[in-house]
Amino acid sequence: MQIKDITNYLETIAPLALQESYDNSGLIVGDKNTTVTQVLISLDCTEAIVQEAIDRGCNLIISHHPIVFSGLKKLNGKNYIERTVIKAIKNDIAIYAIHTNLDNVLANGVNEKIAKKLGLENIEILSLKSDTLNKLVTFCPINHSEKVKSAIFNAGAGTIGNYSECSFNINGEGNFKANSSATPFVGEADKRHTEQETRIETVFPAYLQNAVANALISAHPYEEVAYDIYPIKNKHQKIGAGIIGDLKEKLTADNFLSHLKTNLKTEGIRYTPFSKEIKKVAVCGGSGSFLLNDALRQNADAFVTGDFKYHQFFDAENQLMIADVGHYESEQFTIELLGEILTKKFTNFAVLLTNVNTNPIKYYK
Repeated sequence: MQIKDITNYLETIAPLALQESYDNSGLIVGDKNTTVTQVLISLDCTEAIVQEAIDRGCNLIISHHPIVFSGLKKLNGKNYIERTVIKAIKNDIAIYAIHTNLDNVLANGVNEKIAKKLGLENIEILSLKSDTLNKLVTFCPINHSEKVKSAIFNAGAGTIGNYSECSFNINGEGNFKANSSATPFVGEADKRHTEQETRIETVFPAYLQNAVANALISAHPYEEVAYDIYPIKNKHQKIGAGIIGDLKEKLTADNFLSHLKTNLKTEGIRYTPFSKEIKKVAVCGGSGSFLLNDALRQNADAFVTGDFKYHQFFDAENQLMIADVGHYESEQFTIELLGEILTKKFTNFAVLLTNVNTNPIKYYK
């Protein structure tokens, strides 16, 4: 088992193309062709985590947060970032980060995990991500249409919400002239040919464009394949930031805060007072204040996240409860999530969860 086998699988769940522009997800340190001994999963990658990997015989660390966000201009150990990278390189330990790309997916994503911990039902993306869908239009002989459709569906096209293999098809007449070098039509230059064809239209996630186009070309019988790919304004229903869902039953504000404290294992919650019962809950792991307006727009009763600033709490306008449980506390279950994902897929090596609490914030009690 090589590093690339593990990371390629993770990227089928959370494609790197879905990370935010400021992010640095992916293989940060190491060679993708290295054989994996054991994997250590953590929320952050620090010197203590690298040492834990050494002590427990792991040569691959998979963390949620990247150790390097912006480029390193020097590598002389002047700060914890450089020291962590140096320590990993010296000990042949690879570091892989799966950050905002894992935040931006519904299935097996960071926010779905939080929603499950809180017992939310009917979950949906809180803020759908733009520029995530493309449309494919292509033409092929009628008797090849099923083969072509199967190929592009297998590559990831044709999924709309809870439905798969979606396409629109119409038969018509295609015309063309072959030039003198066209392989199937040697000696028939300048002669017009007619073919009964099927027009196939379908959609696919933009990050799958190469895979879908390659599948189309491989399955298509023509020497030259006619097709169009263009972006559409529709939004992918399972890609975006945050999640919103419903509690199984309404809770008073006090009972809801108790529910958060117990299930998210947080030592303290900063919150805005709220007099109504709470049923609809928006969540966002990490720093989620940018989604407050989305939570308000969707009539959430509470918004659970971390890293709210003082003045941002006023923006709740008594329309919902802001519950700031802490950045680490909101994302800590990502460790468990990644462990579950990898353990189900790979059984021939050990997936270990960190024993190190990397939360840089402590609470005086």
